[in-house]
Amino acid sequence: MTCPTARTALALLVLATLAAGSAAAQSQPPAQAGPDMGKLLATGGVSQVEGAGGGGIVPWALITGYGTRDSWGANAHYTHVSTQDYRLDTYGVAIGLADRVELSVASQTFQGSLAPLDQLNIKQDILGLKVRLAGDAVYEQDRWLPQIAAGVMYKDNKGIKGLGALGVSKVTQLGAADEHGYDYYVAATKLLLEHSLLLNVTVRATRANQMGLLGFGGDRSDRRKLMPEVSAAYLVSRQLVLGAEYRRKPHNLAVDPEKAYVDAFVAWFPTKHVSVTAAYANLGKITVFNPKTQHGLYLSVQTGF
Repeated sequence: MTCPTARTALALLVLATLAAGSAAAQSQPPAQAGPDMGKLLATGGVSQVEGAGGGGIVPWALITGYGTRDSWGANAHYTHVSTQDYRLDTYGVAIGLADRVELSVASQTFQGSLAPLDQLNIKQDILGLKVRLAGDAVYEQDRWLPQIAAGVMYKDNKGIKGLGALGVSKVTQLGAADEHGYDYYVAATKLLLEHSLLLNVTVRATRANQMGLLGFGGDRSDRRKLMPEVSAAYLVSRQLVLGAEYRRKPHNLAVDPEKAYVDAFVAWFPTKHVSVTAAYANLGKITVFNPKTQHGLYLSVQTGF
């Protein structure tokens, strides 16, 4: 059952979205039926591993897609992360409305390859909503104010497969308090076109263990914590971007020595319809039963308009 407080917060964010959309509709010409793809190349970001527009592991304040404030945009993505002992596959779709509101849906599958976790299979579905509150990262180059957005992600863990011999089928049996939960975040993105530089800071309120793949809350802590996330990217050219990200995470479970995620990435935008992102990702330690720090390849492909 969904937490009443979480339902109320989500309802308030939806109402804020509708109010923002209503105000925009009264002050702007009606949006055209088809996408205009009027935004600059790469300014919608790529698809973050939880489905939101942004970097690889950090959501940004940018709204996904290339639709301007008088239009809309959408995309689909597939992301694969492979470390020594695990793999994560994510696929999803997202839509940006009037460069103001972003809606996303993503599904994650986490698998193990090292005994006794070689049959491990965890699935999670994620629904996302993001609303641009202030600023414009592209057109307000003469102002210090960054583009600011608030977002929420609802995550539903579908349980654990492959550990039946150990008597484990739910994340709560590993010490997690819940099988579903909400992440709330505020992101600020500043694009310095003169210096070909993008800077982003995100603050996330979360109880998620390993993004929710190991549930929410735990035997060490069950309260929502504020976690900082940062991104920096340099535009080598209009089509090529280099960057790095850091994402701090809570440590709620005794069986999960959770550490920060870090990546260094290169993103290629050959056209507005396609982008490819490759990265080296360090995900820290996943479980006390496997003390190795997990690191490896991150690859994501996005297509849309």
